[in-house]
Amino acid sequence: MNPMTLYWIIFLGIFFTVFFIDLYVTDHRKGEISVKIALRWTATWISIALLFGASLFFFFPQNPGSTENTAHVMGVKFIAGYLTEYSLSVDNLFVFIMIFSMMAVAPHNQPKLLKMGIILSIILRVLFILLGMGLVERFQWIIYIFGVILIWTAYKMAFQDTEDSVDPKNNILYKAASKIYPVDPDINSTKFFTKHNGKRFITTNVLVLLVIGSTDVLFAVDSIPAIIGVIKEGATDVLTFEEENFLAITSNVFAVMGLISLFFALKGIMGMFRFLKHGVSFILFFIGAKMLLTAIPAVGRFFSSHSWVSLAVIIGTLAFSILLSMLISEKKENVELHKEIDDLSEKQ
Repeated sequence: MNPMTLYWIIFLGIFFTVFFIDLYVTDHRKGEISVKIALRWTATWISIALLFGASLFFFFPQNPGSTENTAHVMGVKFIAGYLTEYSLSVDNLFVFIMIFSMMAVAPHNQPKLLKMGIILSIILRVLFILLGMGLVERFQWIIYIFGVILIWTAYKMAFQDTEDSVDPKNNILYKAASKIYPVDPDINSTKFFTKHNGKRFITTNVLVLLVIGSTDVLFAVDSIPAIIGVIKEGATDVLTFEEENFLAITSNVFAVMGLISLFFALKGIMGMFRFLKHGVSFILFFIGAKMLLTAIPAVGRFFSSHSWVSLAVIIGTLAFSILLSMLISEKKENVELHKEIDDLSEKQ
């Protein structure tokens, strides 16, 4: 069997197994999942992704005529892409938590909306990856546009207030839906549509899903240039187009896999990731700057023959941002904000 086909089969088998286990655990456990249990499941899914990357590093066969060890390049780029996209996914979950809090979503409705948001995120990412990789393969100069997009995204992430960017009242889809249909005031309803006196209403769940969906689109647009910058740059003489697509899709999907468990963990340990947004911002800036600087032949050759450099920068930045979050105490206003979110959750 072709090695690429075999790895696709392995990947799909792992993904569907993990995804349905994650769904089963969150659906059938009595009571809310504790932070400790959620962290255990999250660590399990991360370990599986890293083992998959290790299998690529050690066992993927060498491409005839390639200038580097194909397996090593595949493994390094998968892990670098996975960590980049996972950190972006964590930031995405922070936004989900904020949306649920701002829109007063009942706790029993959160897992269902989260699952739908994650499924939508996977679909959008795969579609955008195929489109983006195809464009870069056909028009090499587009990679410089992606580099500029990443640097602009890094700037926005570092200096823009997340709460302002996800305010439902400013969301176009939210405004349109609430004008077309009357909104059922019952925030505890598990349905998406209800009828009262023969008149159809939409529930808060519909509005939340629309806000999450539009947020997924924005995150997909931001994440695709990032994964292309990690996978595509410096690999054109080592990996085939099919292998690059495989790495881009699998690292992205593995990053989304297991987010249901991570959601319950983050609700209890948000303080550990207060500086993650700044770390991710620096990573995006680094990838974007690298994409632009590779227009200089010497820089392009350096990153092509030293693919581990990007991985080292990504791991070091993530570790430093988390360590900084643990060492530096929260500001008073952040403590009060988290207390307000916790109080709101308890009232629901």
